[in-house]
Amino acid sequence: MKCKVTVNTSHYPKDVPFEVPEGWCWTTIEDISNSILYGVNEPSKASGNYKLLRITDIQKGKVDWETVPFTDYDGKKAEQYLLSDRDILFARTGATVGKSYLASNAPSNAIYASYLIRVRYSNLMCPQYVKFFFESGYYWEQISSSSVGVGQPNVNGASLGKLIIPIPPVAEQIRVAKEANKLLCIIDDLDYKAESLKNDIVAAKSKILDLAVRGRLVSQNPSDEPAIELLKRINPEFVTSDNLHYEAVLPDGWTLVQLSSICSTINGLWKGTKEPLVKVGVIRNANFTKDFTLDYSKIEYINVELKSFAKRNLEDGDIIVEKSGGSDNFPVGRSILYLGENNVYSFSNFTMSLRITDKQKILPKYLCYVLQHRYRRGDMKQMQTQTTGLHNLLTETYLSMLIPIPPVEEQGRIVDAVEESFRTIDSIRNLVKDNE
Repeated sequence: MKCKVTVNTSHYPKDVPFEVPEGWCWTTIEDISNSILYGVNEPSKASGNYKLLRITDIQKGKVDWETVPFTDYDGKKAEQYLLSDRDILFARTGATVGKSYLASNAPSNAIYASYLIRVRYSNLMCPQYVKFFFESGYYWEQISSSSVGVGQPNVNGASLGKLIIPIPPVAEQIRVAKEANKLLCIIDDLDYKAESLKNDIVAAKSKILDLAVRGRLVSQNPSDEPAIELLKRINPEFVTSDNLHYEAVLPDGWTLVQLSSICSTINGLWKGTKEPLVKVGVIRNANFTKDFTLDYSKIEYINVELKSFAKRNLEDGDIIVEKSGGSDNFPVGRSILYLGENNVYSFSNFTMSLRITDKQKILPKYLCYVLQHRYRRGDMKQMQTQTTGLHNLLTETYLSMLIPIPPVEEQGRIVDAVEESFRTIDSIRNLVKDNE
């Protein structure tokens, strides 16, 4: 394709954003397009004459046409909206505004919904080259400046048509697209390997915790005081739980307890309005990381009632548990350990804290690792209910969990072994990242 004098360049910027090679030229989407057309404003149905492609049907640049719903539409009007495999569709509003899709394997009766714009361009253009442009950084710079709207950004057909695009000769378009595809395949392979490594790391950490709570991560020392004697010194009336109801045989010197018997629970803070007020950092679900650590950078500081804060402030070694929020894939019940000054932070009403009765005899880190192990293996999926779209932890069920308790000396050895193993795994992960 050659750049011709007949192209109207009056609407081009005086200074093009960057120089293009000899034989290339700048033009607009409008100049290379046969049509720029909004979709139909029709409801989707379980059956009908036409497949109706919507924004939500486009996931990661692909469409599962089997799941696309139907609609009924006037056959004469529908003809202009039928999709062809060279068409490019754009989301014109909402969170995905500007996202594009190169139609592929579209059924002969496929049309598209009104929140999409279809660009049908010259047959002289290489479809994959055009699609790559619509994924480029320069395209997104233009979309950002063209996107307008109150509440939700949007792009209209006119602004889309005015976007400028660098055009190489058609043979070079094909070569560019072919080379870009090769590079993207390499990147996708690296992404797959990175995702695989991430999954392996999660599995490795889960296995380490599993060995820890079964007494198989470190060796036992017969001279350690048995855990039952330890717990009786915490509470002289303590009665051990029945070992027969636990999923594994415990090593000598270990015992089982219900979670509720070794710690107290404190529900999270409501904001409140009664004076006197005090400004404190409140830990919320957003502060829970995927690595079960506390993200201090996202802590929100708000005014809370002094009286309420006095009852709901964190102490060093408290365990914060997410009790509301979550999702089907990420259930509530995540736990993180607070290690810091007393009486500085509080925690939101979507969480609760566990305060160990005697932190010298039940080590907070050990208990937190046990709870994280239970979460990682999926136990909390059975400990939640859902109301009005919110997942809630069944706290009675949660607090009745049986916790394996080793002698306190062994708790310390387990914590040291877990943390050393985690450091090694994280070092491997960071080494791989640095060499990607």
